[in-house]
Amino acid sequence: MSKFLVVSTSGNAKSNSRRMGRLALKALQELGADPHWLDLAEIDVPLCDAGACYSKPGAQQLNAAISAADGILVASPVYNFAMSAAAKNMIELTGSAWEDKVVGFLCAAGGMSSYMSVMAYANSLMLDFRTVIIPRFVYATGRAFTDGEVTDPKIVERIEQVAAELVRFTRALRQ
Repeated sequence: MSKFLVVSTSGNAKSNSRRMGRLALKALQELGADPHWLDLAEIDVPLCDAGACYSKPGAQQLNAAISAADGILVASPVYNFAMSAAAKNMIELTGSAWEDKVVGFLCAAGGMSSYMSVMAYANSLMLDFRTVIIPRFVYATGRAFTDGEVTDPKIVERIEQVAAELVRFTRALRQ
């Protein structure tokens, strides 16, 4: 049976990308996928230094979670036209744990100009680790949220679609 993981990469307690990740987690549960949740804000993740960082407990916990998953949704804020530094650091700390995984993205940004921000991250995963990237991802601006909830029905539907695609792609590739 395939294993699924949703990772929140934001350090902000009121993160919109975290809210999207929680909604995706619920959608995966409703699909019977039994997903796991990992919030980088809740573990002590070291910065990658290409040395001692890999032996730190937070890096080992992160590596174990990525290694155990078959399908992963990465929920990330977009800063300066790119996914968060924490999301990039996650790849640097876990490297080959991403090999042959199926990955989808949930991105929250301040405006529409950064909608292609996921591409450098996705290309790195595809080229370095042969990760299969779901061609549909979610990109939402602040207008999609009200009082701490995702309220834009199109964004809610898209999150549910990405969750369903994660399950479909992962199960198809694992057979």
